[in-house]
Amino acid sequence: MPAKPPSLTDFPSNLTLTITPPPPTISSSNSNSPPNILLLLHGLGDSAPAFTSLARALNLPETTILTIQAPTSLPFDLHGFHWGDDVAFDSSTGALDMDAGFQRSLKLLIDEVIRGVLLRKCGYQLREVMVLGLGQGGMLGLVVARELESSSAAGSNETGSLAGVISIGAPFPLSGRRGGAKCRSPVLILAGRDSLVVSDEAVRRTKGVFEFVEVHRYARKGDGMPRNRDEMLPVMQFFARRLRSHQGVPEGSIEIT
Repeated sequence: MPAKPPSLTDFPSNLTLTITPPPPTISSSNSNSPPNILLLLHGLGDSAPAFTSLARALNLPETTILTIQAPTSLPFDLHGFHWGDDVAFDSSTGALDMDAGFQRSLKLLIDEVIRGVLLRKCGYQLREVMVLGLGQGGMLGLVVARELESSSAAGSNETGSLAGVISIGAPFPLSGRRGGAKCRSPVLILAGRDSLVVSDEAVRRTKGVFEFVEVHRYARKGDGMPRNRDEMLPVMQFFARRLRSHQGVPEGSIEIT
């Protein structure tokens, strides 16, 4: 059976998220559901609305985009939300540390969002789900891919790898579980030149967990979102390689990977 697009009522009521449908297809006769799901995970101290505008700007064909808000608000009257189990401060910079453990957020994304709704309720496969995260959201996306593949549950659509993870400004965390076979979910990391977070050592750590890791560095400093066409090009190329399409594909065709 083809997957059905998710609706807000499919998700737990305590989860804050928005759903951005794909643009209309050129062929009005194609009645297939969008074959791709993209999860957008915001950075530390941000919220879902800012990434919802990104979802609209991406305008990805045949892709339903879910913008998910982190479950915990920051303490100390700080604005925004975070994905960590706790709030930690970097001893060298005094800033909030992205790597604060992710057990609660892993349960939310893996058990409730991906397996509970996208796979079991809607009928998607892991290969049809991609994650794009900024900062702490990107770090979490990498851990989600690793944990999903290493703990695949029985069932035809619950085994395998994600379509990919795009992490902007973050490597695989030190707190993440390592060892065993490398994860086959393709990874794209974007970072500024001379990034302190995405250091050479951090890239080596990420490559020790994932089999396919591509790293693109901006010509400028700073690990934020891409600011121009050249910085965004690797992301769009990654989408083009990894997102599926029903347009122009004969019925009954099989993808060879």
